[in-house]
Amino acid sequence: MTEASHVPVLLERVLDLLAPSVAVDRPVVVDATLGLGGHTEAMLDRFADLHVIGVDRDPEALARAKDRLAAYGDRVTFAHAVYDEIADAVTEAGFRTVSGVLFDLGVSSMQLDRADRGFAYSQDAPLDMRMNPEDELTAADILNTYTSRDIAKVLREYGEEKFAKRIADAVVAERSREPFTNSARLVDLIRTSIPAAARRTGGNPAKRTFQALRIEVNDELGVYRRALPASLEVLAPGGRVVVLAYHSLEDRITKRAFTEVTTTDVPRDLPFVPEGHEARFRLVTRGAEMATEGEIEENTRARSFRHRLVERIAA
Repeated sequence: MTEASHVPVLLERVLDLLAPSVAVDRPVVVDATLGLGGHTEAMLDRFADLHVIGVDRDPEALARAKDRLAAYGDRVTFAHAVYDEIADAVTEAGFRTVSGVLFDLGVSSMQLDRADRGFAYSQDAPLDMRMNPEDELTAADILNTYTSRDIAKVLREYGEEKFAKRIADAVVAERSREPFTNSARLVDLIRTSIPAAARRTGGNPAKRTFQALRIEVNDELGVYRRALPASLEVLAPGGRVVVLAYHSLEDRITKRAFTEVTTTDVPRDLPFVPEGHEARFRLVTRGAEMATEGEIEENTRARSFRHRLVERIAA
């Protein structure tokens, strides 16, 4: 079994949250962000009758997960797909509905650890950042072809970068001398574009820009906006969707989608809810749950962790 460097955040808590939904005959869970298979392996170990549909757009991650999970045989179905194709993945695996869906959002540690993938600002590497190497758009393409205005918009919206315009203008000026190809040059440019006082707080100043470029390259938020409603539709009654998010943009989308499906259009002062107007889902946790200090000490990735959970209560 392949050794994986990625330690799933709050793994036992995630398993506890899924447990009620898989206490049925022939339970099926979609691991929408399979990665190296850490969550799937833990689910298969804990829930003896469980079948998992593992979805990932990254063929390298999929291959490594297949190796890691080989001992579980036909209890796992693998799908090379983007997770907004979740309905197709479920149908192609031979199922109509599922007992649960798990989203562990963001970039995997395997992608960060592989310098040649270009995700990490701490290592000089080609400015790639594609989760699926078969896709066309790369981070270098964005830096070398987008207008200053469009680059600034990406950095501001997806990286929440205060100095987006400064960085974008510097990129456009610098690329006229030589196109961007590698990350070290971009990191240096970001550092010199941001005021010295701002560089002294908040960690590496390139973090927000690299996050924004990654999200744009992979259309992460657009895909997630489509994937979350699709996951709710494939749930059987009693099924649960668990979302692990690591920044506010993802959590905002989750909160909005969950609020929409757990509220009713019936006025609050009405003494009863007419048939056909009941909410089809309920929130299992109130608001977003965060990691404790102890959990953060065990796994620093949990520092920005937020999770939300919804359960289907009606067909």
